[in-house]
Amino acid sequence: MSDQSIYDAVVIGAGHNGLTTAFYLSRAGLKTVVLERRSIVGGCAVTEVIDPDLAPGCRVSTASYIASMLRPEVIRDLRLADFGLKMVACDPGVQTAMPDGRVISWWSDPDRMRAELKQKAPEDADRFFEIEEELQRLAAYIQPFFLEAPPDPGRRGMSRLFELLRFGKRFRGISETEISGLVQFMTGSLGKFLDDNFNSELTKRLILSNSLYGKHGGPYQPGTAMGLLFHLLVGGEEERQGFAGHVLGGMGSITEAMANSCRAAGVDIRTDCPVARINQVNGKVRGVTLDDGNTIEAPTVVSNADPKRTFLGLLAASGLSDDFRRDVENIKMAGPCGKVNLVLAEEPRVQGMPEEHTPAQRSLFTLAPSLQEAEDNYNASARGELGDDLWVDCVVASNVDPQLAADGRHVMTCFVQYLPYALKQGNWSQRRDELGDKVVDIIGRYAPNVPSSVIARKVYTPLDLEETFGITEGNIFHGDINLAQMFFMRPLPGWSRYQTPIGGLYLCGSGTHPGGGVTGAPGHNAAKRILHDRK
Repeated sequence: MSDQSIYDAVVIGAGHNGLTTAFYLSRAGLKTVVLERRSIVGGCAVTEVIDPDLAPGCRVSTASYIASMLRPEVIRDLRLADFGLKMVACDPGVQTAMPDGRVISWWSDPDRMRAELKQKAPEDADRFFEIEEELQRLAAYIQPFFLEAPPDPGRRGMSRLFELLRFGKRFRGISETEISGLVQFMTGSLGKFLDDNFNSELTKRLILSNSLYGKHGGPYQPGTAMGLLFHLLVGGEEERQGFAGHVLGGMGSITEAMANSCRAAGVDIRTDCPVARINQVNGKVRGVTLDDGNTIEAPTVVSNADPKRTFLGLLAASGLSDDFRRDVENIKMAGPCGKVNLVLAEEPRVQGMPEEHTPAQRSLFTLAPSLQEAEDNYNASARGELGDDLWVDCVVASNVDPQLAADGRHVMTCFVQYLPYALKQGNWSQRRDELGDKVVDIIGRYAPNVPSSVIARKVYTPLDLEETFGITEGNIFHGDINLAQMFFMRPLPGWSRYQTPIGGLYLCGSGTHPGGGVTGAPGHNAAKRILHDRK
């Protein structure tokens, strides 16, 4: 059966990038439909009740939980503020609790930050600001690449010349020292950099807390220093470097605002509408077939799914070469992350948290292992083992937005890193509660009142992330963030500009340039590519 409505474009997946793409296509006059497999829009940026039976009305950002690099251009173009989006800057933006009962905070105000370091890590205070100034300068060179397609090394003739000129002008005025710095941060290890530049364990753990989210590799692995640059890219409506924000109503408020903006622009959004396959004839798309057997015809299909799910799951094998499919199969995924979402009877009382901190300033704290412990944990996860000193990033969202919790309750979302996707012993269905218990136990070492105050919890292992959100191997970035899978190598060399070997089929998700996070940049760039091609 065929849908009676004929569309110009079908977007698979109502995550933030799919919605962003759909908005721009519809604004340009294309009749666009978005098809979402779940009953709600948002992909990994959703707000959901943790446990309707044990804690009705207590909601949390299920997966993605802090808005850090949402593109200002996307916020403005989609008029997200007009559709209800409100963000409150995290300040401190990072806060690390130490095993010895100390807490160190990363403030946005330079004077307050200097006072923090002078008190707690005086030997690193001057060097900290020297490094931060250098990183801000280097991040500014990378910034323009976020909202444009990566360079295309495969171009020839004058086209190649223009491409080189476009790329080169972004680095006009860069010094030899800055070139060396960029290379160092893109290829070097975070651990060595921190060991070379700082003396205090507090400073090292503070910076570590903000630099390796969702990434394969311990801090001493090559390429892990790039996180220092990426977290200083601008974000938020005010275009602030390093912006991180609490979203009132949770992360689902971002995608709800996007969906409402899309509807106002004429986009048709359908939930509970899983796509079974992408249809193609003679190397060109012809629309999609749904799980219920119905088809929707369109000359353009845009997949917000990850590259593996798109090419290996939604497309017939006959539509792609064996070499291409093998390259897709080799994309590094194996998501190293999980989430544990908690409803608490009382706010966590973190040892060493300054008494003068407001509830909002107490709302986030990271339990980061030492550099060597983090390295050991990653190595354990690579062997399929569940480490003892997991990285746990905690946000007590109800401290900023009390409406997320029922009276007398608190909600806390916990991001957990260095988990194996494939366990050496047992499976995640058997060991899900073990992970939840381990995370609560770790938090209890820093906030002793937490274990006894847990009313409800929901644990998402890497396998749960895969099955719930449809992301292959639970990789929140649709593919590892490493130099071999970035820029014109993402998702594959020769196919980094949102097009695919199938005519009319495009990718717009985090598996494309510039990568993961709730930025909207891949969706923006994919729409730009599609509209260019249609001309």
